[in-house]
Amino acid sequence: MTDLGNGAQARQRRLTGAAAVVLMALIAAVAQSFGRFTYGVLLPAVRDDLGLSNTVAGSLVTVNMAAYLVGSLIVAAASSRFRLLSVMRVGVVVAIIGQALATVSPGPLVLGAGLFAQGLGGALTWIPAPVITADAIAPERRGLAVGFLGAGMGLGVVFAGQLSGFVRSTMGDSSWRTVYFVQLIIGAVLAVVVLLAIGHRQARLASRTGLGGFGALRRVPGWAPLVSAFFVFGLLYLLVISFLTTRLEDDSGWTSAQASLAFTLVGLAMIFGGPLFIALSERIGARTTLAISFAGWAVVTTLMLPGWLAPTLALSVAVGLLFASMPSVLTAYVVNNTSTDDYGPAFAAVTFSFGIAQMISPQLGGFIADTAGSFTPVFLLSASLAVVGMFASFGLPRRNRPGFPAVPAPGPTATPQPDWRYINMTYTVTPQGRPTAR
Repeated sequence: MTDLGNGAQARQRRLTGAAAVVLMALIAAVAQSFGRFTYGVLLPAVRDDLGLSNTVAGSLVTVNMAAYLVGSLIVAAASSRFRLLSVMRVGVVVAIIGQALATVSPGPLVLGAGLFAQGLGGALTWIPAPVITADAIAPERRGLAVGFLGAGMGLGVVFAGQLSGFVRSTMGDSSWRTVYFVQLIIGAVLAVVVLLAIGHRQARLASRTGLGGFGALRRVPGWAPLVSAFFVFGLLYLLVISFLTTRLEDDSGWTSAQASLAFTLVGLAMIFGGPLFIALSERIGARTTLAISFAGWAVVTTLMLPGWLAPTLALSVAVGLLFASMPSVLTAYVVNNTSTDDYGPAFAAVTFSFGIAQMISPQLGGFIADTAGSFTPVFLLSASLAVVGMFASFGLPRRNRPGFPAVPAPGPTATPQPDWRYINMTYTVTPQGRPTAR
């Protein structure tokens, strides 16, 4: 009966952990995909409906990215005063408020406030999410749990793209608020479930975090190449993802439906990219896996330049896999090489540098495209940056099992000697009150 009971408890723990991972992946889709990628898909509709210039419409993207930077600083400071679960709960609520503001926005000011709230909530939710998710399951599966967060983001990208396309095609550009309303309903329901069901044990708060969390970050092995790789990724991925459909339509003569299909394939591949490359990193190491991912990005983005339909659609799948792989492996590296109290400020510091890169990249890509009259130099710049990221990855330390502490081989064990401290003594109390050993 004891063995059966222990087995049942183990199964229950596994099921509970799996449910927590699924919920966290879905809330990552709400906070990240809905909060950061939906506006990019809806930008033409918002611009035309509200009568905005491209400059004003594009500046709202910068508002969202700036809020993400502010959020990373808040997490770094809050980690020494509040538990990560509390920070995440606030982030979920703020992200939902942002969705509500976007739903009812009559003009760019309220919409800008909504996008700011979504960016802020996204940072407060996303930065604590990996360690909370990883702690929900067995230690040997922590990396895979982080990979599923990336899968959730991919699912959110696909849903946001398909929902936006359906609503715009059936109800017109003025219906863009309907997209935010549907996402608000989904996000609110998931938020309630996550707030009630997700827990996390954190023994200590962060200490000696340093300005912006960089004090904690410097305690991470290989922190300098880690930050470099994250910064380079923040630059290179937006040069392709932000301009993929525009380049296919403008430079390669694709129809909007064909370009949307390519973007959808990117999102679908993201669902599988995180778990696949996390599993690979556990076999060959985070260092080698990241180098392969960056090198693959350089090759794939270069091969997309001719714009041939069938090959480019296949390459879009590769872009999605690699797009999910790099942040998943980098995040898992931080999770598995920090203590719980150091994780929050350390990852916030990494995210801050990543956020700066994200603010620079779209403006840089747009400037190059306007100057050159083509997006080809933009894609070539992304490929070149991937080579830089590959060399940055080689700066990470080697480990027997990347991201996990090395386990020493068991040595010969001596025959245990009797120890009086572990002798089990039970007594029977006689009616006279004298204990008798048995």
